[in-house]
Amino acid sequence: MDARFTAEQDEIRRTLRELLHKRCGSEELRAAVDTPAGHDPALWTALAEQLGLPGLALPEGYGGVGCSVTELALACEETGRALAPSPLLATAVLTAPLLLALGTDAQRTDLLPRIASGSLTAALAVPGPALATALGLTGHDPRGEWAGGGRAGGVQARQADGGWRLYGQVDQVLDGHSARLLVVAAHTGGFARSRVLLFLVRGDAAGLTRVRQTALDATRPQARLQLRGVEGELLGYGGDDVLPALARLGDTAAACLAAEAVGAAARVLERTVEYVGQREQFGRPIGSFQAVKHRLADVYVQVQAARSAAYYAAWATAQGERVGGLALAQALQALRGAAAEGIQAHGGTGFTWEHDVHLYFKRAAGDELLFGPVHRLRAHAADVAHVFEEAG
Repeated sequence: MDARFTAEQDEIRRTLRELLHKRCGSEELRAAVDTPAGHDPALWTALAEQLGLPGLALPEGYGGVGCSVTELALACEETGRALAPSPLLATAVLTAPLLLALGTDAQRTDLLPRIASGSLTAALAVPGPALATALGLTGHDPRGEWAGGGRAGGVQARQADGGWRLYGQVDQVLDGHSARLLVVAAHTGGFARSRVLLFLVRGDAAGLTRVRQTALDATRPQARLQLRGVEGELLGYGGDDVLPALARLGDTAAACLAAEAVGAAARVLERTVEYVGQREQFGRPIGSFQAVKHRLADVYVQVQAARSAAYYAAWATAQGERVGGLALAQALQALRGAAAEGIQAHGGTGFTWEHDVHLYFKRAAGDELLFGPVHRLRAHAADVAHVFEEAG
């Protein structure tokens, strides 16, 4: 394994960092999250046209760049540094790989080039607060019971008039209020022969109601979807088992999320180090006190360890090794620690809405609610590896 980045990978990081520095500062970030979409469409267009970000990991035959998960993770690291609100996670990380893996030739040809160009945004709708379970990060559910059955937040799919109709409700859908395409997980076949299938639903479909929800992390807008006889198109040919595909997606998504969290942790640490070098107490910068140095040194070690784990997870995904969940656990813990120390070091100003440091803490807490928590990520990884099983 060559741990060095290629010139192309370094260029992706450098160019993206420069663009986000110019287009996604503190004022631009706060203005974007207050818009109905929850992100700046002009910035998304720039990311698509100048960098090809939505299609970074899509094959060139579908209009993508043809890079690997490693390049996508590096891009996520940079968007994490800026806490950039964009459809990148929902579209390129969570949805596009499913379309590529399960879609028919016609579906791939129709949808993937539009995703790669940035003209089509997409979102994955998993019923209930079970996204981490559906992606195989915090548990294993071979029957797909997390998808519900049309009640209590679940979704049921029924055949009617030669097509499919979807009924039910889905909460906590990332970018679900603005995505032009939804990939909805639904139960079908009744209780005895129940199975989970994925369906394509247009964002403007009749019978679909989408409401943006108030989220802890405003930079990750979420929506509630209500489906009342909504027309859906079956993703793929119907014979594919979507549960293994979701599990494979989960490992890829975890690697990208880990890199994103590492970027955020590194940035909040940088800001904290800069601040303690300026803030004075007893006539000297507080950064000169040994206690402050030790605390921030511990954070630095955590961030560097999390970065190594995230990079390895991104590389290992292509090799068939599933370590994304562990890398995500380490990265989320590093981000929470860095943000907490940042708030503490900034004193009273760190607790105010006007300062950006609290946004990093909310990113860590919000990601744990969606994809964790950390102890469950680690516990499931241990179960999969049979760490605590007695030898037979």
